[in-house]
Amino acid sequence: MSIAPQDRLPRSPIYRQLVERGADFAEVAGAACAMAYGDDPKAEARRARDLAICDLSALPRVGFKDREAQSWPAAQGLLISPDNNMSVIQDDDALVARLADSEVLILSDLACRSGLCARLAEAWSPDPDPGVYPVPRRDTNCWLMISGRHTDAMFAKLCAVDLRPHKFPVGAIAQTSLARLNGIVIRADLGDVLAYHLLTDSAAAGYMWMCLLDAMDEWGGVPVGLAALRALPGSGP
Repeated sequence: MSIAPQDRLPRSPIYRQLVERGADFAEVAGAACAMAYGDDPKAEARRARDLAICDLSALPRVGFKDREAQSWPAAQGLLISPDNNMSVIQDDDALVARLADSEVLILSDLACRSGLCARLAEAWSPDPDPGVYPVPRRDTNCWLMISGRHTDAMFAKLCAVDLRPHKFPVGAIAQTSLARLNGIVIRADLGDVLAYHLLTDSAAAGYMWMCLLDAMDEWGGVPVGLAALRALPGSGP
C-alpha cells in the first residue's frame, strides 16, 4: 500500500526530492522507502541494468567502532574480511564491511529479511565493557545504490579512485571523496549487474543526489525504486 513519506519516521533525508521525481513509497523496516517511479517495474529493472540510482536510506544499517571492532562482531557470528577495505556477504545476504581495524559497517540485505542489525543492537551492552560502541549509521548516513553497465564511467566524473570492475573487485571498499564529499563506496554486484553501495553524510544527501543525477545524465541514468533492484538476479532470496 502506498504511503506518504512524511507520515513515517525514520525517512530518507532526500524524501522531498524523491517525491518530486514521482516516487511511490511503501513501509520497509519501519521507514518510508521509494519502491517505484511509475507503473512498469520491468522497465525500471531494465534501467537498473544500464544506469540507475536507488535510495536505500530506509533500510537498516549500523556500525561498531573501537578496539574490539573485529573480535566482538566475530563473536556474534559475523563473517569479517581479514583485510581492511573489504566486505563479506553473510549467509542471510547482509553485508559486513571492514572499514578499519577499529571499525565495521553492517548493511541489511535488499529484501530486508536479515535481522542482523537488530540482533547486534540487542546483543550490545555497555556493561561489562565490550570494547566497542555502536555507530548509528541509519541516522548519520544516507545510503544509495548505483547500478548498471555505465556505473564505473559515471563515477569517473566524481571520484579519483578507479572503480572499473577489473581494478575494483566485488567486495572492495573505497573510503574516498566524491563530488568533494566524503563517502564510502562498496562494490556489491546484483548477479551480472554492476552495482555499488554509496554512503555519505545525511546532511549532504541532497547535494550528493543532485551531483549523481547530473553525472548520470550523459548515459540517461534515472532514479529507480527498491522493487527494481529486488527484481534483479542476485539481489537476495
